[in-house]
Amino acid sequence: MGAVAVARADARKIAGRIGVLFDMIAPHYALRPDFPSSRGARLARFVVDHAGIVLALWLVASLGAVHFALSVQSDNSPDRLIVEGDEDYKQTRAFQKIFPEGQYVVLLAEADDPFAPAVLTRVMALESALAAVPKVKPLSALTIYRQTHPAFAATEGDAAAFKAFATGTALFRKQGLIGDGVLGIPMELQVEGREQLQPTLRAVDAAVAPFAAAPAPLSAVGKIGGPYVDRYLSEETHRSTLLYMPLFGLFIVVLNLFLYRSFRTLFAFLITIGITVLFTQAFAGCMGFVATIVSSLVPLTVLITCTSTLVYLHSLYVACPAGADLREHQVFTLCNKFLPCTASIFAAAVGFAALAVSGIRPIREMGYWVAAGMIVTWFSSFTLFPALQRLFRAPTSSERRTAGHWWPKIVDRLPRFSYRWRFVLVPGSIALMLVGLVALLGVPGLLTPLRLETDSLDYIDHDLPLYKDTRRFEATMSGLTVTEAWIRVPNGRALDAGVLRGLHRFGAKLEADRRVGSVLGPTTLLQWIRYVQGQGDVLPDDPAAWDKMAGDFEQLVLTRPELRGSVDVATLSNARVRVITRGGFDGYAGLKGFLADTWAEAQRHDPALAPCTMTVVGEGVLQAKIAHYLVPTLTESFAITAAVIFLAFLVVFRSPAARLMAMIPSVFAILVMFLVMRLTGISLNVATILIASTVLGASENDQIHFFYHFQEGRRSGGTDPALRHALLVSGRAIVFATLINAGGFLALALSPLPPMRQFGVVSACAFLLSMIADFTALPASLWLISGEAPDGTKATK
Repeated sequence: MGAVAVARADARKIAGRIGVLFDMIAPHYALRPDFPSSRGARLARFVVDHAGIVLALWLVASLGAVHFALSVQSDNSPDRLIVEGDEDYKQTRAFQKIFPEGQYVVLLAEADDPFAPAVLTRVMALESALAAVPKVKPLSALTIYRQTHPAFAATEGDAAAFKAFATGTALFRKQGLIGDGVLGIPMELQVEGREQLQPTLRAVDAAVAPFAAAPAPLSAVGKIGGPYVDRYLSEETHRSTLLYMPLFGLFIVVLNLFLYRSFRTLFAFLITIGITVLFTQAFAGCMGFVATIVSSLVPLTVLITCTSTLVYLHSLYVACPAGADLREHQVFTLCNKFLPCTASIFAAAVGFAALAVSGIRPIREMGYWVAAGMIVTWFSSFTLFPALQRLFRAPTSSERRTAGHWWPKIVDRLPRFSYRWRFVLVPGSIALMLVGLVALLGVPGLLTPLRLETDSLDYIDHDLPLYKDTRRFEATMSGLTVTEAWIRVPNGRALDAGVLRGLHRFGAKLEADRRVGSVLGPTTLLQWIRYVQGQGDVLPDDPAAWDKMAGDFEQLVLTRPELRGSVDVATLSNARVRVITRGGFDGYAGLKGFLADTWAEAQRHDPALAPCTMTVVGEGVLQAKIAHYLVPTLTESFAITAAVIFLAFLVVFRSPAARLMAMIPSVFAILVMFLVMRLTGISLNVATILIASTVLGASENDQIHFFYHFQEGRRSGGTDPALRHALLVSGRAIVFATLINAGGFLALALSPLPPMRQFGVVSACAFLLSMIADFTALPASLWLISGEAPDGTKATK
């Protein structure tokens, strides 16, 4: 009975504090009959008194929202990564109109001896099965050999002759057609758009399945290529969403029942959250957005923010003083929480919208998407949720005991604890923030900045065969990152001998760099022809010989359409040189600079190239540009988010010091998490780059509510009673909201995608760190600024 009595006393203590707050603010919001009604109070009363109408309006609108929400498709292809207004993106699309092409994948036929007769027989059967798939064109070293040796039958003699042919030149290895213990089978998928790509990939999978299941005499059959990586990312993103959404739903159910012990309250939460997410998805469908590995975070972010806002509203609602009119208390709750909730949601919305500065398209779209979700959250929190509270008759703490009866005991200790250790907590927090900043930016000459990760292959599980086969292919055979050098030739002279000779030398200079796996240009075809004819793969340097080769090449490309991939025969004013790289370039600028310098050198040595221009385009340069945009995305969006939140604090608070101190917990959590990322080897990628904006945009909600009620307490006392008032009224809600934030994002730890796992774990830790700072560093800072002691006297040093 003693414990029950203590719990009841604690509950009365909290309810008494809420009653004081009610008495203090009620006149301002005209919640008493002897005061004129304010507009906010009238609107709140309308929602409470017409709850059925409000619910009906939301349900009717939801019927139309379902259609748009279901129209959102998933797409992780490279052309979704860069915004359409980017100059490199526009140049790449202009290039692709002249040189249209399909998608490329590579099958790897692995064997101890890939030139054994039985192995070659099996490879021929595999190629025949692939050739039967519509829109698929396989081309291997064996295919090329069989075109010139139609009687090939994979006998011992034929196998030996093919081995001599395939290993007699470096061309096959450079093009990824042969390697140590493997024969590569590149395939062009002649498809247009994702709608054709996915069925074609499934058809290829079906053709390969019997060979993968029973590969002998092959040891294995692997599949690599961008389309497979993109498909894996899309499928796992969708699967992860289907996993963490129910998990978070279960989390809400358990937490809600733990906090409020009411199924009626639970239903009000679930309906409000579900409709909010529905309308957020519907906005994406209206705007034509697609789901990517980044935007898959949108529903979870909106879920968490909406749930946290509802917790703040309901935590004040359930603390209805004994004997108070529940209707008036609900109106009071809406009015009292209107300013802090509106300020925090507005700051979060504009903060996420700040991601629009990013040149990475999924991040930009995510910014708009989450911002729209914040707006929907605001509307649903102040209309739909109170209507459901009213209709379901959600119980208050006087009717049913809620969680957190232990909180007053903590409140009794926190102010004195933070005062006693203020000279440790504040300098210690600042020191940790500085160390985190160094971990992010590095120290010139001593520590490199936090590593950037832009290769989409790093976004998949490193234990998957797709990852291992691709990395081995890049290391031993050829790269997979394709960058195009778009050569514009004036006066339609692309087939002139001097131009072809210059392009050949340009390609040779590129291939001399170890970072380049291979180069395919107009003259690569001439090398193949000479080699097949038994003349070797080295083209002569004699100008007279080039005149003849240019004439032969012109006849070939004009009469055989399949050989026109490197020259625009319609105008003869465009040529392409495809550069396949292995990596190692210093980002976007390094890649473009390398190609530009090599081109300038080629122009100096070959006068025929002087009037020509070269533009770097292709998926390779777009992928490199992601890294180019990552750091600006982090710094610019964070700066804008911080500025917007500061302005929100300016509206809520009047003290300049309070505005800055209110941001201490969030900034502390973010910078310390960069230190954690450095220590654990986590890189900046398209997911983790969002941690700063996400944590700042979500956790500032706590600081706004804390300071809002701190200011209420300051009206009737000093720092000590103000801290106790803020901690009693908003402290429990901050703890519960943090659990929601951390628990929600921690669900991403179950994702098979490394960036999602990292984002989930790091974000959850950041929210917990922010909460710790809310109750330690922030009160300690307030003590230092006020110069007061807990007893109201002047503080001593």
